[in-house]
Amino acid sequence: MNGTIKTKTEKGFGFISRAGESKDLFFHSKDLVGVTFDELQVGDTVSFDVVNGDKGPSAKNVKRA
Repeated sequence: MNGTIKTKTEKGFGFISRAGESKDLFFHSKDLVGVTFDELQVGDTVSFDVVNGDKGPSAKNVKRA
């Protein structure tokens, strides 16, 4: 699945917007692959897997597309 980095926090997590979805998807810096949290910028296109966690869906295996 693909999306766009919408926000990043200083605490090492952020949210990804997806076309056709009203709710943004949470991601954590430990779920990045091949890119560091500092290298990612708001507006970057990323690919990822969606998984259901304790707090709802989130993004795992986040890579710069």
